[in-house]
Amino acid sequence: MKWEENVRRVTPYTPGEQPQKEGIIKLNTNENPYAPAPGVARALAGLDAESFRLYPAFPEKTDLAKALSAQYHIGTDQIFIGVGSDDVLSLAFMTFFQSGRPVFFPDVTYSFYDVWADVHRIPYETKALDENFQICPGDYMQPNGGVVFPNPNAPTGVLMPLDRVEEIVRNNREAVVIVDEAYIDFGGTSALPLIEKYDNLLVVQTFSKSRCMAGMRIGYAMGQPRLIRYLNDVKYSVNSYTLNTAALALGAEAVRDEAYFQECCSRIIKTRERAEEELAKRGFVFPKSCANFIFASHKSVPARKIFEALKENDIYVRWWDKERINNYLRITIGTDEQMEALYRALDGICG
Repeated sequence: MKWEENVRRVTPYTPGEQPQKEGIIKLNTNENPYAPAPGVARALAGLDAESFRLYPAFPEKTDLAKALSAQYHIGTDQIFIGVGSDDVLSLAFMTFFQSGRPVFFPDVTYSFYDVWADVHRIPYETKALDENFQICPGDYMQPNGGVVFPNPNAPTGVLMPLDRVEEIVRNNREAVVIVDEAYIDFGGTSALPLIEKYDNLLVVQTFSKSRCMAGMRIGYAMGQPRLIRYLNDVKYSVNSYTLNTAALALGAEAVRDEAYFQECCSRIIKTRERAEEELAKRGFVFPKSCANFIFASHKSVPARKIFEALKENDIYVRWWDKERINNYLRITIGTDEQMEALYRALDGICG
């Protein structure tokens, strides 16, 4: 077809499988296995359907922005709210990575980064993690059009210490550095305090992991007001109403219940630590994880064989047929009961 000559072609991001079968154990998409904070359900029951006929309020003027402001002790003008952190990151690529110079990110990392770069026609270079899956800050101290990386990294779960994060930010003052903290609440120290010191730092977080609300699609970025204004200018040039009324209301309730949030994170960390012990007993090796998943390789059984055998047992984990990581599985931390089922299945596969 002639019109196809004018189509923008990209290789899309491939998410983890979303099987619709009953009774499966789904450990492949890093969802939180626990329900959102109790106040979320109460707020949902109290929503007035009549309000849905109106456009939602601008996110920065809502109770959600105020709740995040109080939680993190920053101004509402330092917060940008979008439809999940994927939306926030895509808009950040569109806003800040326009110099024509390549953007830097790791070679083993969140696999949406190269997709956004291609979609937005942004040149990029990947920087190899070392043999321990660590980011090498020195690789990011060359002329570039911006830097982005997750911390903890995905899919490895490896945390970079805050002083090394700052080293990258400090040595890239002419470009924007985005630290993607989707998993920071499971064992890391946020780079958020650095935003007062560096006007080129954007910290991105999400409700999809530690706040148990992947289905609500809430993400946010924090930085100095000028960065946030630029992001809003682009957002309002694309879609003025990007977060729905229900998500704004329920997100605020999730932030307010700090005790539940801490309890939920602690439960996952405790289960992860036990999972590390159980997997090690069964012949797996893995870097120390500070996320809600473990990136594991078996000493003798190929990852693909384990992946396929687990699926036959209705247990889904994540496997990539990619260089450097094709003998690793990313295993989301589920409930204790789900993890026990995983161990039993592994005994039959790897025993």
